[in-house]
Parts: sequence; structure tokens; C-alpha cells
Amino acid sequence: MQEYDIIVLGTGLKECVLSGLLSLNGKKVLHIDKNAYCGGESASISPLEELYRRFKLPCSVTSSVRGKEWNVDLIPKFFLANGDLVKMLVLTDVTRYLDFRVVEGNYVYKAGKLHKVPATEEDTHSSDLMGMFDKRRFRKLLLFVQNFDMRKPRTHQDIDLDQTTTRDLFCHFDLGLDVVEVIGHAIALHSSESYLDQPCVETIKRIRLYAESLARHNTSPYLYPVFGLAELPQGFARLSAEYGGTFLPHQTVDEIVLDDGKVTAVKSEGKLFQCKQLICDPSYVPHRVRKVGRVIRVICLLNHPVKNTQEAKSCWIVIPQTQLSRKSDIFISVVSYAHNVASDGFYIATVSTAVETTQPEKEVQPGLDLLEPIMQKFVSVKKLLVPNDDGNRSQIFVSRSYDETNHFESECADIKDMYRRITGTDFCFSSHRHPSRSSDED
Repeated sequence: MQEYDIIVLGTGLKECVLSGLLSLNGKKVLHIDKNAYCGGESASISPLEELYRRFKLPCSVTSSVRGKEWNVDLIPKFFLANGDLVKMLVLTDVTRYLDFRVVEGNYVYKAGKLHKVPATEEDTHSSDLMGMFDKRRFRKLLLFVQNFDMRKPRTHQDIDLDQTTTRDLFCHFDLGLDVVEVIGHAIALHSSESYLDQPCVETIKRIRLYAESLARHNTSPYLYPVFGLAELPQGFARLSAEYGGTFLPHQTVDEIVLDDGKVTAVKSEGKLFQCKQLICDPSYVPHRVRKVGRVIRVICLLNHPVKNTQEAKSCWIVIPQTQLSRKSDIFISVVSYAHNVASDGFYIATVSTAVETTQPEKEVQPGLDLLEPIMQKFVSVKKLLVPNDDGNRSQIFVSRSYDETNHFESECADIKDMYRRITGTDFCFSSHRHPSRSSDED
């Protein structure tokens, strides 16, 4: 019988990131996956014909499309250039397996059309999202955030961080509703209005992260990997293997063995593998998760750039929920042949949102209307699952399903939360530096 510190079930992004980080920390890790491919629920599908088969649609691929040139991400999400996931990639040196390109545009939907989110001082001056006075107030808020330091009260401008809500903060700077909507949904990346009545510190941190990410590339705060997201879990899987991690793909999981409610082993293909802890996605332990909602995603194939995006080959779009009298935002991600995920001249756009009615497809129609004409649509509605407990007693740690957003911030928060529950300590970037990274790198 073979013994491991940790067994990981599934090769989704979160599971592979944790596997790589824990292997780098000296843990003996075994990875078992029921699929023959990497990525799990967040896999990339290639060739294009396989995507049609997966969604049980008649294949309409023509010779000009060249199906082998496509890598279609089932759950596309962009990276904030200064976000935690990029920092993990850099410090662990997984970037040696990846190549990124900057997303060209960042847009918000308002009054029936798309508007570019200001990325530079010049953009702010020319933006039709806000009036002249609001532009001045907007810049004052950005300057406040830029200078803000939790440890230096003089940078707080007499704002009580424990008592001041985000709504109060915006009132302090006398921001109009139009500016508030742009800041809240297109910059701070809140997907509902509940943030307005919560402490303002979180929103300040989010605005600062956006600004720092934007400063890295000037045109957009977002990055996307060449050849799609499949490269990401594979990169962390390689990191794990480099430090002794073992992988068993295309293996059934027969049983998770417990002793007095605590995991002791996993039985797979008739073999028993002992472990102290278990990490997995919800599909492996359906009785340990609960449904908290549903997410609809519509993958759309296009042969043209999205209208009113300045012919962008890739872009991030949000439709704030207030624009459609909804409770949550609608997100659109667009990538193309520029990222080597489609044939020359073709685009992949994905529309997603949290389901609020019994007719999910009607809910995303405003997003689909922005993409017309659409060559082909692939529709999926998935349950949003979360673990029933923190895993402390059973030592079984389950990840959350991927949410409706088209960026990685909430997923990265889940990774860090799982890491804390697994190890008992908060994630510290400096302790996960790959030996190839020099000690003075940030």
C-alpha cells in the first residue's frame, strides 16, 4: 500500500494550483483524475469538432475553419496583471510554461451601447461615460486610492475604515450614479449592488488592484494565455511533478475510505492509496456539497470582431445588473486567433451570468445581441456548488464551482481559502518562491 501526504482528485485549475504549491512545500502528492485530459470542468476543447460532439450538436465545421487550430475554453476567465494568480505563476516559475498576451479592450454597457472603460488620463478626458465634473471627482478618488495605505492613517483623509461603507465613500467624493456604476462593476469588479453597504476597504483594495494591473500594460489590466487556459493547470501539474508529484490520469475512483469520519485512503482501480488529506472538486463528493445557484454560459463562434470595440481582437465586457434591472451582472469575454485559440479571422465570445429565472437563455440575450451575427452557440447551465463544511474534521477539502465572472479573482480567493484550511496557515507568497527565482525578486 502506497502512502501520500495528500491525494488530489481531479485536474481542474484549482486542484492543480494547490497540488503544485503543496508539492513545492515538500508534500508528497498523488493526483488521480477520472478524465484522460487535464482541466476538468475548466478544460479547453480541441479540435473544434470535439466541441460539437460535447454539446451534441451537428458539426458544421468547414475547411476554412480548420478545427485543429481551435482551443475553446469551457470557462474562459481573464487574469488581472497584478492579481494573486499571476503572482503565484511568477513566484513558482510556472510562467516558463506559459505565454500571455494583453487583452486589447475593456468595456462597460450603458444605455444600450458599449463604452470603453477609461484606461489612461487621455481616455478619461475623452470618455462619454461621465460629465466634466464627474471626471474631476473620478480622478480625485483614483488619486486617493493610489496614495492609500492601511498602515498610514494620514492617507485615509479622515475616513473611518471600520464605519464607512462604500456608499459613504462615494458620497464623500460626490460621485454621480454613472461614475459609481463604472467604478463598482467595471473597475472594482463587484457583480451586484450589495457591496455599497459593506465596509469600503475591500472596494479600495479592488480599485487599487485594477489600477496597478493597468499600470503594467497601460491599455488593459487583463491578460490571457496563448493557446488558452489549458496551459495553466498543465503548468502547475508540471511543477508538482518536478517536486515528486505522481499523476494517474483516466482512473476511476472506487471509494474514499474514512476512519471515524476522517479520510485515510482512496481506492482506485482496485488499488488502495493511503493519505492524510484529500483535495477534490465537487464532482467527486456530491454528498459533501450543496447547490447555491446556477450559472449559464453561452460559447459563441464569430467571424468578426464585436461591434463598437474598435476592432479589438480580444476584450472584456460587463453589463451591470442595474442596466437590465437584474440582481447580478452579465459578463462577456472575447478572444480570437490572436491568442492562437481559433483559426485566422475567427473569434470566441462567451456570455455568462448567474441564473435568476426559469429561462436562463433569455437572461443572457442582451449579451448575445451585442455579438450578432453569431455562427454557432453552445449553451450550458451548471449548478453552482459549494462544500458543506470547511473539511477540518474529515480532512476532505472541496473546491467551489466556477462562478459566472469572467476574471479569476473569486477563484483565486477560493484557492487561498482552501490553502489556509489545508495547511492551517495563510498563503504567503514568499514561502512559495521557486528556487529558479532570485531572492530579490518581488
